[in-house]
Amino acid sequence: MLCLGLSGGLDKVYESTPALSNTFLHDGAAVLVKDGRVIAAVEEERLNRIKHSNKFPGRAIRYCLAEAGVQLNDIDRIAFYATESYCNAMLENLFGSQPDFAFPLNAKLLLRSLLAQEFGTEIDASRLFFVSHHMAHAVSTFAMSGFEDSLIFAIDGGGDLLSGLMAVGSGTDITQIETFPESNSLGLFYLETIRYLGYSLFDEYKVMGLAPYGDPAPFRELFQQFYELSDNGGYRVYLDSIGPALRRNIEVRRKGMPFTQQHRNVSASLQEALERIVFHILRHYRMTTDMTRLCLAGGVAHNCTMNGKLLKSGLFEDIFVQPAAHDAGCALGAALMMSKELGRPAPRERLQQVYWGPDLGSEQAIEQELNAWSGHIELERSDDVAGRAADWMAGGAVIGWVQGRSEFGPRALGNRSILADPRPSANKDRINAMVKKREGYRPFAPSVLEEDAREFFELPGNASEFPFMNFIVSVRGSKRSQLGAITHVDGTARLQTVSRKTNPAYWELINAFKKRTSIPILLNTSFNNNAEPIVDSVSDAIATFLTTELDGLVVGPFLVKRRATTLESWTSLALSLPPYVSLHRARAYTGRGRHETLSEIRTSYSSSDSLRISDELFDVLIKVEAEAVLANLLDATKTDLAHHNALVEELRELWQQRCVRLHPPRAARA
Repeated sequence: MLCLGLSGGLDKVYESTPALSNTFLHDGAAVLVKDGRVIAAVEEERLNRIKHSNKFPGRAIRYCLAEAGVQLNDIDRIAFYATESYCNAMLENLFGSQPDFAFPLNAKLLLRSLLAQEFGTEIDASRLFFVSHHMAHAVSTFAMSGFEDSLIFAIDGGGDLLSGLMAVGSGTDITQIETFPESNSLGLFYLETIRYLGYSLFDEYKVMGLAPYGDPAPFRELFQQFYELSDNGGYRVYLDSIGPALRRNIEVRRKGMPFTQQHRNVSASLQEALERIVFHILRHYRMTTDMTRLCLAGGVAHNCTMNGKLLKSGLFEDIFVQPAAHDAGCALGAALMMSKELGRPAPRERLQQVYWGPDLGSEQAIEQELNAWSGHIELERSDDVAGRAADWMAGGAVIGWVQGRSEFGPRALGNRSILADPRPSANKDRINAMVKKREGYRPFAPSVLEEDAREFFELPGNASEFPFMNFIVSVRGSKRSQLGAITHVDGTARLQTVSRKTNPAYWELINAFKKRTSIPILLNTSFNNNAEPIVDSVSDAIATFLTTELDGLVVGPFLVKRRATTLESWTSLALSLPPYVSLHRARAYTGRGRHETLSEIRTSYSSSDSLRISDELFDVLIKVEAEAVLANLLDATKTDLAHHNALVEELRELWQQRCVRLHPPRAARA
């Protein structure tokens, strides 16, 4: 039995439907399950290159079908990650008053229509299902936990007008025992607070990383006004109180402003409040259900600090966190729900790995893709790629490492990673500033050989496997000075243990580094810059390598270094526009009674983001159809070499922000 689970939006990548983009529709993904086992899964963002994609997951579906060698009509059931009644109510609320709206205000008809447009085939309504958002979260974690029974807590910002669900899992069955209304959303509690720290949706993890720099005490009493704990695990949050109180008591930070100690203290108070509420809820249900194991899912379950404290507390004997705990994981839960209904439940096995995404392809295909960039990179094949890469890192290099199938979920787990020596604290600062281009306080995770983990980290109880970076643990005091790049300010680290069985290539790399340095650990962070999702393909990896200050790149068995480039190197490339961008030129009022013509690039996934460009570059971009060789476009401008250089520099900046694409011409890639 083949079951396909979906999450994400209901418009296409080139369409801009702001109301759809700003609802619950985000983190698009497709997951294909055969007889209860995952055979393919990928987030749409990895393929359409839109972070937290709010678009229809058409490319993700196409990948899953191709990986299984089947057509859409071969799928027994397709399930979407929210209830049909909720989706219909949302459509009616958003578009019911718009008589010219092109979509049917019926979720099932709309989804059938999108599938028909994308795949050229009609899907019978009897094969299309909508599922409870939070039950999909719950199934996604319990079915993958390997537990025979456990308490299950799905906890997020919202979905289906709820913000959480408590349940008990036994065998292959899940029994709901409580739901939590959206008005009591702990995800929104966190989000509402971080708005006053200069952050917004999807930035919650940044504030989690900032919290250890603060002291919760100065704002503890203030935060206690934002929530109330009651008997029987009950609680209330007062979302409307947060904004007014913070405006009265702190200097509100705007995006780009420096952080003060006040902002750090607010972060610490917020994290403490979240943990206090979650512990209060779970203590009650641990006692009343007598469950000794816990499964977590939902966006709030990505709070690794909270997870680590839960595990260390001993409240539960074991805790499993589904690695794609955010809404993309609902696609997994939806597919597994359908498979169980058809008599093919997931086997009771602990999830070991999530390398379910697209493969790099054959060695020949990788080499062909790399050779097309010969004007920009030097290429060498090695039979000992792990040893050579370890030499690079032991010598101080920061590298990109791309192997095999990509990971499902938000963590780079050794197949699409930026890696470095975990010892020099300067590596943290360097990667934050020059590679990831992000805030300097942000921590990096260690990947450690599973068999060596206890020597360097304090692992709670009998726990020895941490394959998904879901838990913060303490770095042993005697090792902290050795591991300056991965030890956070509070002495903790977000740990990944690496098994030789589940990822032999990554294990061999870390082991090669160990042989050279006596340290069985690498600094590991996701392979992307601040403007894009994690890389997926070879071409993604090259683009990120050439638009960051990485020292080297390893793709399959190939070692890649930069060449010195000239203007001719750049103008030999082709220029194209991603399907999510559009060009705009309009007259705008600029103050003092003046109007000015503005040229801009806008994206279809955000109603607010636009980037001003020069009029000269606008005139170049407007001529691009599909793709065009940059040299030909520049020659047509009839300008001198200095202007060509200026336009190329502007294009390279836009490429770094993923608003244009530079790549070898189609003929060079053939």
